[in-house]
Amino acid sequence: MKLQNQLWIFLLLMSFFSCGNHENQAAMEQSGKSEKTVVTTEKRLKRKTTSTKKQNQLISPSNVVPFLTEYGKKNPETLVEIQTRLGNIRIRLYKKTPLHRANFIYLAKNGYFDTTCFYRVVPGFIIQGGNSENLTTIRYRNKYKNYKLPPEFVPEYKHKYGALAAARDWENNPNKLSTPFEFYIVEDKKGAHHLDGEHTVFGEVISGFSVVDKIAHLEAGGDEWPIEDVFMTVKVLK
Repeated sequence: MKLQNQLWIFLLLMSFFSCGNHENQAAMEQSGKSEKTVVTTEKRLKRKTTSTKKQNQLISPSNVVPFLTEYGKKNPETLVEIQTRLGNIRIRLYKKTPLHRANFIYLAKNGYFDTTCFYRVVPGFIIQGGNSENLTTIRYRNKYKNYKLPPEFVPEYKHKYGALAAARDWENNPNKLSTPFEFYIVEDKKGAHHLDGEHTVFGEVISGFSVVDKIAHLEAGGDEWPIEDVFMTVKVLK
């Protein structure tokens, strides 16, 4: 009887330890799964954060060329329309000036030009736009840190009537860097060829010449700013 009792006790102990081992193993496996889940989640969050940073990346003085090069590939449009209270001006942007083209599309799609107006009118010469006294305009410029564009001079693109060109500073600007925000359209029927090689011509008017002429002949103050503002909305067509 004693031997039989001892045998039963031995079997019970073996059963107990066996259950304990199974529970410990299960717990360890579950812990391993949890650790894998945490690692996987962290990787996903990291990838998502990196992706979001890329999507929210803005153009700045340090990344102008690579940013616009990549943006230009994804946004190949060349036809835009400047809409004003005096009518619309349709413009074709040149593919041979890729940075200026991409920049204009970028600002148009982000609504920058819609805060601006034609702030300088000189009959028989040019109309100039892309700026205003609107605080939103200033915020846009500060947001993009007032970057500059390298010139893109193409011999065949001249300052003819209806040419679209980038404004720039003439002082302390030996490399003739363009401002990305301001542009002008030549209103002189004979052209403004003294500016060839000085400012980047990156497009031309294809319709709405009469609107250009109307804006150029508006009454303006001593600073050549029209007495009555001509605000614009720029639409990217195709």
